Amino acid sequence: MKTRAAILSEMGRPRPYRDSRPLELAEVTLDPPGPGEVLLRLRAAGLCHSDLSVIDGNRPRPLPMVLGHEGAGIVEAVGPDVADLHPGDHVVTAFVASCGHCQPCTRGRPALCEPGLAANVAGTLLSGQRRLQRGGPLHHHLGVSAFAEHAVVARESCVRIPEDLPFEQAAVFGCAVLTGVGAVVNTAALPRGASVAVLGLGGVGLAALLGARRLEAAPLVAIDLSAEKLALARALGATHTFNAADPDCVAQVREATRGGVDFAFEMAGAVPALELAWNITARGGTTVTAGLPHPERVFGLRPVVLVGEERTLKGSYLGGATPSRDIPRYIEWFRRGELPIDRLLSERIALADINAAFDRLADGQTVRQVIVFD
Repeated sequence: MKTRAAILSEMGRPRPYRDSRPLELAEVTLDPPGPGEVLLRLRAAGLCHSDLSVIDGNRPRPLPMVLGHEGAGIVEAVGPDVADLHPGDHVVTAFVASCGHCQPCTRGRPALCEPGLAANVAGTLLSGQRRLQRGGPLHHHLGVSAFAEHAVVARESCVRIPEDLPFEQAAVFGCAVLTGVGAVVNTAALPRGASVAVLGLGGVGLAALLGARRLEAAPLVAIDLSAEKLALARALGATHTFNAADPDCVAQVREATRGGVDFAFEMAGAVPALELAWNITARGGTTVTAGLPHPERVFGLRPVVLVGEERTLKGSYLGGATPSRDIPRYIEWFRRGELPIDRLLSERIALADINAAFDRLADGQTVRQVIVFD
């Protein structure tokens, strides 16, 4: 079938993207779903820093590629061996399709699925196949390629959702909520009432803030460079806010939290932010990072501090999630009013506006922009 998609053919084009247009909208050929695969009609897709990091070259991926990984849509057809999804089902996509059989999967850590991560790096589906073409094969972004009107994905990339959940809200559960709330709930196993700081108030960071608020974190500190995002964090429950550009930021946080926080969550994807998070973590505390800076960047720490203060540094990918378990759980929290993720939606845009939208994301002007398909 033919469908319209946003294709990245070259990384590192100069900004503004509205002029250099790194993403080209074009008609592509989408092959039918193979065994264990599903054809989706996308209805919404969120713009994430993980997409931006491919566009600017900080997260190299094989090209040409149809970007997008935070999607929600309707099942239109299923391939052989798919018995538990049917045309008309509403689903959210997850950006690691876990095989269920490798060592991490059998140990309950599907976010670290070895075949799933290998497929993501190679730009294929879990099967190793590519279903997109335009004068030759196109690569899939994180097994999803949600910046398109239709997508073929592995069954393992889909989580069924209630049909009355608006698609633009549903989409953010696939990355921002899964990653941010998951870092709090799964990776940190945050105890109720612990002190928390969140650095980087994009969609993932603010989702983490909401997850920490649900667990009655106190104090609950928010740190960013944007005054507007800090104001939003206060409205969402932060008890203290600080600008990361302030040279006294570390001292101010440590004073306000009586020596540092029990848990610091770095969600900015920048080594200076991780350094700040480490420096505001209390003795005996835990620093969690879900950011993905350029793979050549290095974070240094003094082992004597790690040992002498019994500190913990943890990475969190996909929020340590089991998507089939966690997405329905987080949706239920949202519907009970305990996780107001609808407050994270900054703008609803058309696919044709995607390049200018990535300018706004790169400038830190927005939290979560969502493409809404006709």
